[in-house]
Amino acid sequence: MTGISESIDSFSAAVAANDVHTVELAVPDTQGHLRGKRIPAQRFVDSVSSGGANIADAMFVFDMQNDLPDNEFVNMDTGYLDAHIVPDNTTGRIFSHRPGYGLVFGDAMNEHGDPHPLAPRSVLAAQIQRCRDAGLEPVVATEMEFYLCNDDWTPVQEHIQYSSLTDGMDFEPVLADMRAALLGAGIEVEGSNAEYGPGQFEINAGSADAMTAADNTVLFKSIVKQVAMQHGFKATFMPKPWAEQSGSGMHVHTSLTADGTNAFSNCNDGQPNELMRHWMGGLLEHAEAMTLLGAPTSNGPKRIRPYTFAPTHVCWGLDNRTVLARCIAESGSGANRVEFRSAGADANPYLMIAGILAAGTDGIERSLDPGAMSEGDLYGNPGDHAALPTDLAGAIAAFDGSDLASRLGDTFSRSYVSIAQAEVAMAADNNPEADDVNDWERERFIEHC
Repeated sequence: MTGISESIDSFSAAVAANDVHTVELAVPDTQGHLRGKRIPAQRFVDSVSSGGANIADAMFVFDMQNDLPDNEFVNMDTGYLDAHIVPDNTTGRIFSHRPGYGLVFGDAMNEHGDPHPLAPRSVLAAQIQRCRDAGLEPVVATEMEFYLCNDDWTPVQEHIQYSSLTDGMDFEPVLADMRAALLGAGIEVEGSNAEYGPGQFEINAGSADAMTAADNTVLFKSIVKQVAMQHGFKATFMPKPWAEQSGSGMHVHTSLTADGTNAFSNCNDGQPNELMRHWMGGLLEHAEAMTLLGAPTSNGPKRIRPYTFAPTHVCWGLDNRTVLARCIAESGSGANRVEFRSAGADANPYLMIAGILAAGTDGIERSLDPGAMSEGDLYGNPGDHAALPTDLAGAIAAFDGSDLASRLGDTFSRSYVSIAQAEVAMAADNNPEADDVNDWERERFIEHC
């Protein structure tokens, strides 16, 4: 089997055909890390696929290193309850890079049997439904950058050769195995290239419905790390491992389909159609608040600096990599989309995509306009465009109490802010310099992002 199962019957057949002995029931936590249970394959097919399993809800309030900051919803007084995990049997994958293993994503339910309000999959599902209520189906693709490192977390190269097909052939075997492993897990791979950092790479995945895209992205990160280890290397999605080198981002491409057709396709001469303008209007309206979703630790906002290829201001343009929202609006093209460029590679894809959908649908509902298109160098000439927050405290201030936070759910948003506030306090004690990336910060994030 290559790809994603359509039902428990098709997954069960694939399990038998591929000699799968273990199924991983996977749930993304708030940091975008996959957690769950490893279950004997026959037991999963016979009972867990229908009855589910349990896992402590502490996973939804962990920080990056599994510490438990004070949280009003999940704590010692609540008893760290079990969340019930209901398998989504349509998400089953068989791994080619780990023969004998398969994976199924699950949805977390609270003690009342309702979708857990802190679970990232629940947060995203609510925003997907909001789009569907408007007669629109979101289509999403992510571009992920990462550094390939030696065992001591130094980058595997000391020089930069962007997109070279000659340099760095020593690392092509590991990149080839990453591409093969992603394809084996049902993730469409468009291509890979060396990026603008020493030992930095990007692998582009194809588009999918919003939930599948989020599942693919969190699984992508897990597979890249696993294959790197199989080759004696390490991979990190830390957004800014070294102050003097390029950061790693997660660019999120979105479009909307209506009646099976890209609703952005009827653009004219590079100008977005009305629906795309309203969608972008929502993205820009909520862009400052969305910074916390894309940069949830003290390290993430350090990407947001001039001339880093990360956006610094709230603006949109066409094929311009200095803007926040890059709009592909070709006449009659089914590939038209909006690329939101602010998130770091450590961002939780479910939450980042949920924020984009919440913002975009607000733009459609209120007919928001993104304003005039920006051209040229938006680092050197940002005009009167609002600046994005450049530190975690500023990102929290923009998100906390915002309309976007309300749209994502009050319980989730208050919990999410409390985790980030604990990060601010910890960084103040250990790395108070706004632009510095010190050893403490690398030790905290480089292995866990």
